[in-house]
Amino acid sequence: MRPSKRAADEMRSVTLERGYSRHAEGSCLVKFGETHVLCTASLEERVPPWLRGQNRGWVTAEYGMLPRATGERMRREATAGKQSGRTQEIQRLIGRSLRAVVNLEALGERQITVDCDVIQADGGTRTASITGAWVALNDCLSWMKARDMVRDNVLTDHIAAISCGIYAGTPVIDLDYLEDSDAETDANFVMTGAGGIVEIQGTAEGAPFSRDEFNSLLDLASAGITRLVDLQKMAIS
Repeated sequence: MRPSKRAADEMRSVTLERGYSRHAEGSCLVKFGETHVLCTASLEERVPPWLRGQNRGWVTAEYGMLPRATGERMRREATAGKQSGRTQEIQRLIGRSLRAVVNLEALGERQITVDCDVIQADGGTRTASITGAWVALNDCLSWMKARDMVRDNVLTDHIAAISCGIYAGTPVIDLDYLEDSDAETDANFVMTGAGGIVEIQGTAEGAPFSRDEFNSLLDLASAGITRLVDLQKMAIS
């Protein structure tokens, strides 16, 4: 039995609230159960120096957790003077995931930065961030299209992510903190709406997992991401 009493293939309640921030060109408050992340997409009429003159744009991401997003207050990384390795790894993952479904040439010489700020954490913050970031990015591009800045072909597909793992010997989907902290295997899957795999992060926390177990996790992830993409489609409709 999972601590949450969910079935092995049952995800937490997921909501995607668009337009949460009045100032950002695109925004989404995403909730995976008790994990809540605010995603904002901001447009800048510039590109990184190494991209200047190449007639293409850039999409990047930043990630952070509010000091009391967890059970005990964490020190702000800005106060510490540097980002943790975990923060850098997650924000690079978000950026890579979004760029996988963006036509950078169609974007023009502009940069969109998606900020993912974790308000409350209960496992799966990176997967929630990616899923909500796509909605914020989509709305930013819609804002640009309404002003004749881009055409329809910038965003090529949906992108979403979900965690899966082996808990108490059983493959399960969408791990919360209690499961994640005690799982024998923990994996994150990033996939497109068409079912293409963008990234898989999988780690055996105890005994190595088998090919059959991995296939079970992939099947769970594929079904879960299909559900998340459906929710994205409903959110932007």
